[in-house]
Amino acid sequence: MHDMDNMTSFLMFEAAAAFLALGALVLYPVLAHFANRRHRRWSVYRHVFWTLGVLSAAAALVGPLARMAHSDFTVHMLGHLLLGMLAPLLLLVARPMTLLMRALHVQHARRLSKLLNYRYVHFISHPAVASVLNIGGLFLIYKTGLFTAMHTSVWLFALIHVHVFLAGYLFTMSIVYIDITTRRYSFLYRAVVLIIALGFHKILSKLIYAAPPEGVPQTDGQTGAMLMYYGGDVIDLALIIILCSQWYQSRTPKPAVR
Repeated sequence: MHDMDNMTSFLMFEAAAAFLALGALVLYPVLAHFANRRHRRWSVYRHVFWTLGVLSAAAALVGPLARMAHSDFTVHMLGHLLLGMLAPLLLLVARPMTLLMRALHVQHARRLSKLLNYRYVHFISHPAVASVLNIGGLFLIYKTGLFTAMHTSVWLFALIHVHVFLAGYLFTMSIVYIDITTRRYSFLYRAVVLIIALGFHKILSKLIYAAPPEGVPQTDGQTGAMLMYYGGDVIDLALIIILCSQWYQSRTPKPAVR
């Protein structure tokens, strides 16, 4: 979808994404090392989830899958699922903010805590706002000229993919409270927001099926839309299970301490 003149720029973007992914893989165990000095040993399974999350995001941006996504809409949609849905959930389970808080000196941890309590952070992490940023952003990408434009401009391509990842992480974080959260909302409210967001995600996939983005063949667009519809179901189901499990545990009477 983009000509050879832009190939070097996109390869540079791949290199930058690979560097960031490698840095994330190295930084996490380093933080765990410092955190283990003052707290209970950080769980190994969280290391596993972090690694899988970083690799999922990297697969959408680096290597053969990322390159095929420029000309194959179905592969592009697979990258969307990896970058915007699967990777955020896996990374959230790894609880990176909790680990960072444990690893930092008390003074620096307090500064970070103060930053997380800014009104802007509270605003964008509100479940309704996060869902608009996430699902609304996807509507702009696939139902306007952004999808075509991002394959001709590496800066727009990078900006859109950064948004997809961050918005996906923010949405996931606002629905299931696994990591540090400065402001909490009721299970019922988050469940309602999740249902509405999932509904709009389904609507978008049907709209793409009916009318793929400009330049995408009808058959390829329909296959990609079906992948978005049914592939998203798997990750959505994981979100629903986690939310319902937390809800159930919060209502289960705790045994009396004798």
